[in-house]
Amino acid sequence: MLIKTQFSIKDLENLSGVKAHTIRIWEKRYNLLEPDRTDTNIRKYDLINLKKLLNVTFLYNEGYKISKIAGFEQEEISKLINSLAEKNQEDYAIQAFKTSMFDFDHHLFTRTFNDLSKEKTFREIFYDVFIPLLNEIGVLWQTGTIDPSHERFISELIKQKIIISISKIQQERTKKELPAFALYLPYEEIHEIGLLYANYEIVSEGFNTVYLGTNIPVESLKYILKHYEEITFLSYFTVKPDTESVYDYAKRFNSMINTDKPMKLWLMGSKIQNVIPSKLPENVSVFLSMQELNSKLKRLK
Repeated sequence: MLIKTQFSIKDLENLSGVKAHTIRIWEKRYNLLEPDRTDTNIRKYDLINLKKLLNVTFLYNEGYKISKIAGFEQEEISKLINSLAEKNQEDYAIQAFKTSMFDFDHHLFTRTFNDLSKEKTFREIFYDVFIPLLNEIGVLWQTGTIDPSHERFISELIKQKIIISISKIQQERTKKELPAFALYLPYEEIHEIGLLYANYEIVSEGFNTVYLGTNIPVESLKYILKHYEEITFLSYFTVKPDTESVYDYAKRFNSMINTDKPMKLWLMGSKIQNVIPSKLPENVSVFLSMQELNSKLKRLK
C-alpha cells in the first residue's frame, strides 16, 4: 500500500484548521509554503510543507503575527515552539503527535508523552490530549486526509501507553482477588482503545478484570462462567454489531449467557448513544461516557 506523502490544500486545511483561502494568502504574500503543481496547476504539498504549516499554525494560535513568523528561520521557529510548549502543553502535544504520525516517528511520540507525564497523570493525558487527538484523527481519516496506516500507527502507540499504565497498577497489587469484570469487544469489532481505557479506569478503582479483547462471539463468554460464579460483562460498541440492534444483542446475550444465573452486561461506545435504557433488559446498563462509568465504579467501592 502506498503511504500518502503529498497533500492537497484541502488536506492542509483539515490538518491545520487554517482555511484554504488563508493558506493561499500566506503562500502568496509571505512565500510561506512551496508547493509543487500538477500539469493542471493544482497545488500539491509534501511532508516538509505540512510540518512547517503545523508549526506556523501553533505559533499563530499563540498570538504571533503571520508577518513575523514568516521572517523566522526554521531553527528560530523550533526554539520558539519549544519555549512555548510548557505554557500550552496540550496544543503542542497534539501537534507533535500528529507530526509523529506522518513521519511514523515513535521516538517523537514517546518524548512528547514522557514530557506530558512529568506534569499530568495518565488520566489527564488521556482526556486532555488523547481524546481530542483521536477525535481529530477520526475526522481526518473519514475525509481521506490521512491513510489508514497513519491512523493505525498512532492508535497502536496510544494502546501501548494504556496497556503499560494498566500493567503498572496491576504489578503493585499484592493480594489476589477474583475479577469483578470481564471486558470484551463484540464479534468482528476491532476498535479497542475505548475498551482498553475502560479497563484502565476499572483497574484504577481497585477492581480486578478479565480482559478478553477484540472480536468475541457471545457464545464464547460462557467459558468465563465456568471459572467465575459472578462477574459483570462490559462491552464497547463502536461499529459492531451491525446485523442486529443493541436491543436484540442484549436479548441474545441473556438467552445464551443468563441461563442459570443473571449476569450484568454494561455497554459503552458510539453505537449505544441513542439507546433507550428502559427498553433494555433489567440486567443491562448503558454508560454514555467514561465519566459515567467512573462515577458508577466509585459508588461500587
